[in-house]
Amino acid sequence: MSTGPRGGGTVRRVRLSPRDRLIFALDVDELDVAHRLVRELAPAVATFKVGPVLFTRHGPEVVQLVRDHGASVFLDLKFHDIPETVAGATREAMRLGVRMLTVHALGGHTMIGRAAAELSRLTVVPGVPRPLVLAVTILTSHTEADLQALGLSGPIPPHSVRLAQLALSAGAGGLVASAHELSHLRAVLPPDTVYVCPGIRGVDDAKGDQARVMGPREAIQAGATYLVVGRPIRDAASPADAAQRFLDAIAGAV
Repeated sequence: MSTGPRGGGTVRRVRLSPRDRLIFALDVDELDVAHRLVRELAPAVATFKVGPVLFTRHGPEVVQLVRDHGASVFLDLKFHDIPETVAGATREAMRLGVRMLTVHALGGHTMIGRAAAELSRLTVVPGVPRPLVLAVTILTSHTEADLQALGLSGPIPPHSVRLAQLALSAGAGGLVASAHELSHLRAVLPPDTVYVCPGIRGVDDAKGDQARVMGPREAIQAGATYLVVGRPIRDAASPADAAQRFLDAIAGAV
């Protein structure tokens, strides 16, 4: 499975372990809570997703916290602005040492291209993979009614495919998309495309505000490269045990 970006270098194929595939969404407010979860879960989770709430409150400190525990950071701020601003934000994210970062595919070809070009321009440490610019297609909380209100009529998959093709042609290194769209995406996109899938739930987990969810085994079998899991692990009595259940499910699917 490819983990390298699509422009700016040779794509390396590596076999991902279940630990590599599981991304924990560090969706908490307090730094001490984040520290406890990172410390507890780092043995089981290779990458932690840092979103806008935690980053807005604590900034680069939380990125360093994750890296200090030997884990990678998926900075999920969904940059969506004029191309120059997004290129600058990409540059600063790379300086923080993040492994993945997100832009919104609705930002368009030029914006995504500037982010990818900025990443390719910067020097990386020898032996360290270049960070991935991931394009978000359609949020997993969105329904067809939500898209209709935005002026995007019809089923969700064609919109996801169109945005994915635009993003990859602009140089994005992978996609953030619902596992429900994977069959449509994989039918038309290159076989080495990286798919990061949120909205992953166990059979007994609450959906929360996610409209389109899928189990970990089913998502991997559908073609997901990485799975993002937050509340089912965060809110469990034992987050480490909950993470292990997801790891077991991933292992059983590969």
